[in-house]
Amino acid sequence: MSALGALAVGAVSGIWKAATIVLAGVLLLVASSSGTGWWLAAGDRDAARAALAQEQRVSAALRASISEQNRAIDGMAKATLAAQERGAAAQAATAAKSKKYDAALAQIAGARAATCDEAMPAVRLLLEGAR
Repeated sequence: MSALGALAVGAVSGIWKAATIVLAGVLLLVASSSGTGWWLAAGDRDAARAALAQEQRVSAALRASISEQNRAIDGMAKATLAAQERGAAAQAATAAKSKKYDAALAQIAGARAATCDEAMPAVRLLLEGAR
């Protein structure tokens, strides 16, 4: 039995040596693939950071253009309000002048003239009333 025991011990020892070599190879393969995975992930991370920086620049440019458009819209709104105020003032002035003109026309309502000399007093009254 001692020969059989020695043979069994040798077989078990050989199995452990073979298993150790296989496990070392698997460990080497896993380590190298993990390193490759980390290297690929780092490359993807760098590409994502570059894309993010580009998108941030585009977003900043869009925000700036939106701000500029908002300022332009505010300016147009202020100009519109000023124009409306001027329009209201012009309408009020026109209404007042038209009342003066109507009053001046009422003063000369019955005037009839055949010549320029006869019409001049009525024209003078009309001009003075419209002033």
